[in-house]
Amino acid sequence: QVQLVESGGGLVHSGGSLRLSCAASGRTFSPTAMGWFRQAPGKDRESVAAISSSTGNTYYADSVKGRFTISRDSAANTVYLQMNSLSPEDTAVYYCAAQRSLFFGSRWFRPTNYDYWGRGTQVTVSS
Repeated sequence: QVQLVESGGGLVHSGGSLRLSCAASGRTFSPTAMGWFRQAPGKDRESVAAISSSTGNTYYADSVKGRFTISRDSAANTVYLQMNSLSPEDTAVYYCAAQRSLFFGSRWFRPTNYDYWGRGTQVTVSS
């Protein structure tokens, strides 16, 4: 049983920063990639960032490039999302996801490629 638990969400003013964490647990859990997605009220879930377990390559949605940074601590099975220069448009529930199948960087943004999901953490940015 694989579990992903997000933390670090909260309320922040526009221009502020937050750091999300996702701790993964489970027997022999070796993801090929981990990613962050978000879903705002009334909107579809959208990709935010991902990181390859084998290469460490990172991938970002255009909307967060230059502001968000994804990183990992492989030993601790934890992935982070550092979010800077936050704006109200970043308000959403943020979900951590893990992929176990072969990872293709060109498809990092597809939620259907991810096998495990956390329950999400709320990020609210006030103007």
